Amino acid sequence: MKEIFRNSSLPIVGVLDEISDALSTNNLAILQADPGAGKTTFVPLYLLDKFLKRGKKIVMLEPRRLAARMSAQRMANMIGEEVGETVGYRVRLDSKVSATTRIEVVTEGVLTRRLQADPELSQIDLLIFDEFHERSLQTDLGLALSRQIQEVLRDDLSILIMSATLEAEKLSALLGNAPVISSKGRQFPIQTHFLAKPTKDRVEVKTARAIDMALAEEAGDILVFLPGVGEINRVQSLVKKADKPGDFIVFPLYGNLRQQDQNAVLRPSVDGVRKVVLATDIAETSLTIEGIKIVIDAGLSRSPIFDPNSGMSRLETTRVSRSSADQRRGRAGRLTAGICYRLWTAAEDRSLVEYSPPEILTTDLCTLMLELANWGVQDVGELPWMTPPPIGPMAQAVALLISLGALDKNKNITSLGKQIVRLPLHPRLSTMVIKSAEYSASKLACDIASLLSERDILRRNRDAPSSDIKDRLNLLIGYRRKKSVSGPGVDDMAIRQIDRASKDLMRRLKQQDGKYDINQAGLLLAFAYPDRIGDLRNRSQLNYRLSGGRGARLDANDKLLGEPYLVAADVDGKGSDARIYLAAALSYTDIQKAFEPEFETRRKVYWDEKKQRIEAVSEKCLGALILQSTRLKDASSEEISAALVAVIRSKGLQLLPWDDASRSLVNRVVFARYHEANEQWPDFSNEGLAERLEEWLLPYLVGLMSLSDLQSIDLASILRNELGYDRAAQLDVFAPPTLKVPSGSHIRLDYSNPQIPVLSVRLQEVFGLREVPKIAKGKVAVTIHLLSPAHRPLQVTSDLESFWRTTYNEVKKDMKGRYPKHYWPEDPLQAEATSRAKKRKPD
Repeated sequence: MKEIFRNSSLPIVGVLDEISDALSTNNLAILQADPGAGKTTFVPLYLLDKFLKRGKKIVMLEPRRLAARMSAQRMANMIGEEVGETVGYRVRLDSKVSATTRIEVVTEGVLTRRLQADPELSQIDLLIFDEFHERSLQTDLGLALSRQIQEVLRDDLSILIMSATLEAEKLSALLGNAPVISSKGRQFPIQTHFLAKPTKDRVEVKTARAIDMALAEEAGDILVFLPGVGEINRVQSLVKKADKPGDFIVFPLYGNLRQQDQNAVLRPSVDGVRKVVLATDIAETSLTIEGIKIVIDAGLSRSPIFDPNSGMSRLETTRVSRSSADQRRGRAGRLTAGICYRLWTAAEDRSLVEYSPPEILTTDLCTLMLELANWGVQDVGELPWMTPPPIGPMAQAVALLISLGALDKNKNITSLGKQIVRLPLHPRLSTMVIKSAEYSASKLACDIASLLSERDILRRNRDAPSSDIKDRLNLLIGYRRKKSVSGPGVDDMAIRQIDRASKDLMRRLKQQDGKYDINQAGLLLAFAYPDRIGDLRNRSQLNYRLSGGRGARLDANDKLLGEPYLVAADVDGKGSDARIYLAAALSYTDIQKAFEPEFETRRKVYWDEKKQRIEAVSEKCLGALILQSTRLKDASSEEISAALVAVIRSKGLQLLPWDDASRSLVNRVVFARYHEANEQWPDFSNEGLAERLEEWLLPYLVGLMSLSDLQSIDLASILRNELGYDRAAQLDVFAPPTLKVPSGSHIRLDYSNPQIPVLSVRLQEVFGLREVPKIAKGKVAVTIHLLSPAHRPLQVTSDLESFWRTTYNEVKKDMKGRYPKHYWPEDPLQAEATSRAKKRKPD
């Protein structure tokens, strides 16, 4: 094996001894090696002799199945063996290992299962985390658990973290100043082209245009990065339809592609036929595709983003980070000088974020929290996280696990939870598969679980005409009968993958096929999604209310439209009504059969908006669903009054019958509280009254049922009673409701501005008055609004004597002609005030 390293010119060879030495003196080290350095294949092989002396294994974690298989194959080829001998792999639904295997390349779920089954990792000496920069949820979990094993059980366990694009020094600090080894990659020069200006064209259109140009102007195979399978299929169609120069073959490349098809992509081109590989981000790292000289990058990635507000995940397409863009670009320079076409502008390039956020911050944490419970973790803070899981999504995950029965109310794992954690499925789907055995429906449950775990059978997926999962199941049944299925939008490769995954699940469960009743699909889905059982809100609408409290909707032409109950398996998390992409109908009998022990009977006394009155009902509920409702006639006066208080609080105090007297009283108390805070006047502001409705209003609501009843109460008397006799008398002195003016009239004061009370009075009624009145024990002068005989504003003043001397004559000239029957004396200070029209005295 030593000849392999002596004869290689790969840059990683120069640091292999340094890596070995670092792991001899430390149980944790970091390798930063550029793309093309050779780290994925050379490092495990070089360290094999060192760790074989201990008689145990090296396990290398690869985030992607394709990369795991291909790196194992490459290592086996390098030492002249078949995969499964010294070097093997374990991935979901596939493994090649033997008793002689000493290097195992595994994917994330496999590592987690091994950790749970053997918490000491007794057969492993070295764990390698490759492509660590991707920071998947399972990678972070695997590293946290492995480091705890090091700290508590096995300080001889070695861990090596490898990546091309990571902040090595920052990572080292987080890992206790672990040593960092760096290796420059064998990178050939790459010429990078940007768009001259932004374009609004669909990603498929501009990608196909770039492929046309590359085929016409450049030599070599082409690797194209697209966000998902849908875009790959559409670009493939556009490329095939167009007339292109030269011979070429278009290959798709994504995670669920058949292994033989993936292998075909990786083989060199033959007879001068060029390859155009349309790939997801699966091709970013750990893969060298023979012949690639040109990279076309659409600059997008797609991943599930968990929405804490809805408790649902949605697939979100976003701009790639700079590190991902650099990884993609590097694919063009692995074997020769290359070219990269970036389908964005140079200005847009400068705005790229440096790194994508770790998955632990953006994804559903249900699986993580169950794994931690099974590990025995009560406080997540006890683990040495790279990035701690966020509190909100953790709480939602725990709540879901409790509702599934995987955790008890004390957050301890249950016997059902221990069964769930052993299956390679999301806890929702594991719950469904396990509970299906009670209904002899294991085969159907495995089909549904596989269908939901893999790519949709219908390529159009989210544009499909029906959300009914039974349509997909019927396609799967048809495939098994005929071994092939065709039709508009049908993805036969996805069908084969689902069939294979379902059979693997059945083997794990050790179940026989049994009966297969497709009409049980809704019942089984309800076990997986107890929070997404929906009832039709209104038959004239498309909306459903889900048992978890959210709303959801079907498209207008959906086959399931009108079903009284359904279970939504695939929904987006946007808005108050999420769109349903995949669901199954179920009956009330199904709901009763599966969840009757969880039904709650709720007595509800509430305000009926349409009837504008209080109604009382008894409701049978499952979560937020109201399954049955019966009208009650025995609602107590306390329940009714409490419901009235609730509606007043929600709608606001304007629902009460306010009049001048009640408004004046409230404003006077607010005035008194403003000017005499030490006297502890009660809070009669809107906020204060709303907060204390039960104290001052509730006793007067007894016997009232409707809005019309509510309008009959004497609000001024109720508020005055709340003040009490002595305090009300004190208020009348401090902030009198009216003031007597020289004419003898009692004029109401306006206290709407608590700082400055206003007296609005006709000018003739205050003849002879020299000073404005004062209230609040003489501390506050009112502002006088002088009015015309027609009660229109003439003057605002706080200095009456000045008004009589300086402004009155001007007002008199203007008003005398308009109102000749009224009294306009020459000397208003000596004139008699009057509340009526009075003939003018002769001059």
